[in-house]
Amino acid sequence: MATYVEVTDVDDPALGDYRHLRDVHLRQSLETEHGLFLAEGEKVVRRAVEAGYQPRSFLMAPRWIDGLTDVLERTDAPCYVAPEALTEAVTGFHVHRGALASLHRRPLPDVAEVLAGARTVVVLEDVVDHTNVGAVLRSAAALGVDAVLLAPRCADPLYRRAVKVAMGAVFKVPWTRLPDWHDAVPQLHEAGFTTVALTLADDAVELEQAVAGRDRVALLLGSEGHGLSERWQEAADVRAVVPMRAGVDSLNVAAAAAVACYVTVRR
Repeated sequence: MATYVEVTDVDDPALGDYRHLRDVHLRQSLETEHGLFLAEGEKVVRRAVEAGYQPRSFLMAPRWIDGLTDVLERTDAPCYVAPEALTEAVTGFHVHRGALASLHRRPLPDVAEVLAGARTVVVLEDVVDHTNVGAVLRSAAALGVDAVLLAPRCADPLYRRAVKVAMGAVFKVPWTRLPDWHDAVPQLHEAGFTTVALTLADDAVELEQAVAGRDRVALLLGSEGHGLSERWQEAADVRAVVPMRAGVDSLNVAAAAAVACYVTVRR
């Protein structure tokens, strides 16, 4: 069972994992150094623990303890209890639903392990916004996608903002990073996937047509600003577009991913 520790000092060193989380560089450094990530909110904390991630500690306001009692009973990690004002002073932001947990990361699985048995896969190239990565993972999990692959420069799905936006879906859908950006698309083809590049290219066909009758499909989506690189577009088996009415030529990558997942899973 968790040990409850009342905290009254904003400078308490025990709260080091949670300090000044608005400082992105500090947060990334902490995660790299200690192999940690943060879950925010009662539902997300619960889903992280239930997915098997080992808690290092919890930080929560007293009124949120009852809602997570069963989770706290299954761990020996300390639970730091502090007023919400103190928690906000430590973290630098208003903590959604008064609960945070610091959890240990796990080694990422091999690409082959993630793809085993998968029929529909989303592959992200250089999507650098944590909110977009979290939203894509949430849509993938909700709509029945089997796995998500991320190119090396994509934002971290376990960054606090990504986890929060995904509402814990990052713990539901299998995902990992591609070790090699350059030859990733041909390797997917070799693994038996039809690679479908989401693009506004002139030769792009409508998405529903592109995926119809395909067995294993890998949807390729590119960065927020420039979309897919020329290399990935050229390496893909087919280029596809989500048809839109005149006057709007594109969707945000997270919105496009949601539409593409819906259409492709139902092929």
